[in-house]
Amino acid sequence: MIIATDVELRAGSRLLIESASFRVNPGDKIGLVGRNGAGKTTLTKVLAGEGMPAEGTVTITGNVGYLPQDPRAGDIQVLARDRILSARGLDEVLRELREAEKGMAADDTRVRDKAVRAYGRLEDRLHVLGGYAAEAEAASIASSLGLPDRVLGQPLATLSGGQRRRVELARILFSGAETLLLDEPTNHLDADSITWLRDFLRSHQGGLVVISHDVNLLEATVNRVLHLDANRCVIDTYNVGWKAYLAQRETDEKRRKRERANAEKQASVLLSQADRMRAKATKAKAAQDMERRARRMLAGVETVRRTDRVAKLRFPEPAPCGKTPLTALGLSKSYGSLEVFTDVDAAVDRGSRVVILGLNGAGKTTLLRILGGIEKPDTGEVRPGHGLRVGYYAQEHETLDGERTVLENMRSAGPDLADVDLRKVLGSFLFTGDDVDKPAGVLSGGEKTRLALATLVLSSANVLLLDEPTNNLDPASREQVLSALSSFVGAIVLVTHDEGAVEALRPDRVILLPDGVEDAWSDEFSDLVALA
Repeated sequence: MIIATDVELRAGSRLLIESASFRVNPGDKIGLVGRNGAGKTTLTKVLAGEGMPAEGTVTITGNVGYLPQDPRAGDIQVLARDRILSARGLDEVLRELREAEKGMAADDTRVRDKAVRAYGRLEDRLHVLGGYAAEAEAASIASSLGLPDRVLGQPLATLSGGQRRRVELARILFSGAETLLLDEPTNHLDADSITWLRDFLRSHQGGLVVISHDVNLLEATVNRVLHLDANRCVIDTYNVGWKAYLAQRETDEKRRKRERANAEKQASVLLSQADRMRAKATKAKAAQDMERRARRMLAGVETVRRTDRVAKLRFPEPAPCGKTPLTALGLSKSYGSLEVFTDVDAAVDRGSRVVILGLNGAGKTTLLRILGGIEKPDTGEVRPGHGLRVGYYAQEHETLDGERTVLENMRSAGPDLADVDLRKVLGSFLFTGDDVDKPAGVLSGGEKTRLALATLVLSSANVLLLDEPTNNLDPASREQVLSALSSFVGAIVLVTHDEGAVEALRPDRVILLPDGVEDAWSDEFSDLVALA
């Protein structure tokens, strides 16, 4: 289905992958793994035909369904249902059928007859595309991903970022594509939807390449693993399931270390001998031969994998503020006739920990945006307290300017800091050298997360509003983020599906949406986090 031959990938001048060859065959369920920035998203774009390799070729056979990390639907005024149905061209047929129905009710006989003929042709087309059963199938997939009929009838513009991403996932799964390329498909899904997705992918008959930090999903679905080693710039192929891959990779690393140590020991003996022989003119040629042999011996063994670098994240001391830096009174928000929430009160005290819980579409992101001053409520007000300084992390990374470089985004966040200081902060988030000159728009999801968090470090915020801050992060970077949040002395308001993030935060308050109930935190709420 997909054949990659001698593929080389680069990010600017930086080499990501060198001379990689592999196939995606029917029935292959491949987990694509590697640290943030290793090139997983770049490779997936190339496999989908949306990017070109620096060298080598990618041959695609059959239809490919590609879910990028940051899907952007074209027309955001289109209904969610029509966006999903467009995967098979059903949206146009159904729209024309509705137009024909109107024509069939016209007073003019010629208009009515023309509409009747058109209706017949359109029904035939609809039958070829799967008929009304296909429409029911699309609704079933959407419902399984937490998108009820009420949401499907809304324009994309009125949906949250999480809902829009689920619409795109539903569209890909409904498309019937032979090969699925899914980049972090479990982002924004609740526990029930993740369970359903696992079963769907497990039963998929075609090819699958999935990038995911959800270990349970990988364990349940993949039968092959491609590991992108960022240090060696190679792809290691493991034709086994997830658990066997973990064991085999560990064995491979031990073998590399052992072989390297033996080769270095033997080469050291040869080089020492060569140095002694050089003193005698008669043995100079033999010394050179011995030295060449030692070099070949070292070149013939694989390099030992260096430990992946990890972002070193620490939030600075927050700016001084009053006892209650942020208060909200009587907030309500609607999009057209859709009421999101009403009469929400919130008080964020200095150093407090607040978690916002609610089912998908209950308005969690909307409430955060209102608290951050990015959106206006329909009623009510947000009152800033003495010394309030807000830092907002957006799940869709819209606080970043994709057209500007990494360094330019940092200059906007810290206009009073010199470039050398900005580069130091970026370096602690693993942006070094030419990385800082890349446009933010070409970064992977994990890299965008790190950049957005780096801008927060410059803010001296005393209230952090965080919307799914652990999405797209590799396990090591996620641990760093959670450690930094647990040690931050300012206030945090968090929206997340990540139970570990809530545990690290140790919240003292909870806001339940859409009712807007604010309550003291108890462990009973923990079970709601993954479901929210």
